[in-house]
Amino acid sequence: MGDLRAGTTTTAPRPRSLEERLDRLAMVALRVGVGFEHDDRLRLVGPLEAADLMRRITVQAYELGAAYVDVRYVDPHLSLARARYAREETLDGFPTEQADLAFTVAERGDASITVSGKDPDALASADPARVGRMNRAANRALRATSDLAMASHMPWTIVPFAVPAWARKVFPDASAAEAQARLWDAIFAATRVDADDPVVAWGAHATQLDALAERLSREGFEALHVRGPGTDLRVGLARGHVWEGASSVSGVDGRRFVANIPTEEVFTAPHAEHVEGTVRASRPLSYGGQVVDGFSFTFEGGTVVDYAAERGASVLRALLETDTGARRLGEMALVPHSSPIGAAGRLFYDTLFDENAASHLALGRGYPTTLRDGAARSSDERSHAGLNDSLVHVDFMIGSAEMDVVGLLADGDAVDVMRRGEWVLGGL
Repeated sequence: MGDLRAGTTTTAPRPRSLEERLDRLAMVALRVGVGFEHDDRLRLVGPLEAADLMRRITVQAYELGAAYVDVRYVDPHLSLARARYAREETLDGFPTEQADLAFTVAERGDASITVSGKDPDALASADPARVGRMNRAANRALRATSDLAMASHMPWTIVPFAVPAWARKVFPDASAAEAQARLWDAIFAATRVDADDPVVAWGAHATQLDALAERLSREGFEALHVRGPGTDLRVGLARGHVWEGASSVSGVDGRRFVANIPTEEVFTAPHAEHVEGTVRASRPLSYGGQVVDGFSFTFEGGTVVDYAAERGASVLRALLETDTGARRLGEMALVPHSSPIGAAGRLFYDTLFDENAASHLALGRGYPTTLRDGAARSSDERSHAGLNDSLVHVDFMIGSAEMDVVGLLADGDAVDVMRRGEWVLGGL
């Protein structure tokens, strides 16, 4: 396809201050991310260090006529304290009142914005097995809320914030101030904040990604064959699968929203039982405040039967032991190597960015919306179609300039989809 950046990232001639750009990011989160409307209620969650952006989002939400903004701050240092010092028998618990509140506001259809910004190594000094127990407990308690989000019941989005520890990880050779400034520049470019009109730019970008998803859906591939360095993988696709682009539609009121800001991907549902071969990650994974690198998986009958990692093998083990579904795939996503984030040629150690720099897979639960009428189907019907189920959904990157993807049709025909990391399918 043509360059997704064309016509969407024109920068204004006048340099803008950090404050102006943060206001524009807040606007993107509200107007693009959740399609905020008069009289909406908003749940806003993010790290303490992102208070400035969260205050700006709150102010703009009330200016747009919000009925109420519920702000919740999180602190990774508290998670580390629990992982290191809490009594062993308490690690499998999670406050029911927090889970109940999260479900109540989600079921009601409140808009939800998560501000994402964290130290990729925040829990590096903790025992991965203890962290894994904490994650499982939280995922189990919040499962009902997560189900609503993954079925697009309510409008939700995730937007980034350049916390200092993350900036130092991405730009280790720069001073603290320069690292954060450079990370902000990368964030504002990727989120189209620096476009003349960010909302218009996002409209054009979302339209292109959504059209691409529709084009792939019409192909009706039975499977995708992915080849690359250390990768030779056949990914069967779920029966009745569809591809999703940038836009989602809320089941509560039919409004369109963009769940990930930034986003450069189109994605669909693998068949949980029809994945064969070996895949090697092309980028490190930051999962639960711990980094995994140089890792690979071998699949048989849809299940991970072997894995290896140069760093973080114990983190992978804890992830794979979450439940049966954690060893199967729930998402297949394609991103051209020349995407704006990929073209930057930098590791971000953050899934929100790295998954939009490279094609990726996800272990764990699949999105109901990647099945035709999936949100309306029962869990048994989704499972019968091949959609995976799990407490987790963890993306890992496999794309590179050396990756080829071939679409396999039921009649045996093969169609080139991507070659050397770029689109080649006719009409894309």
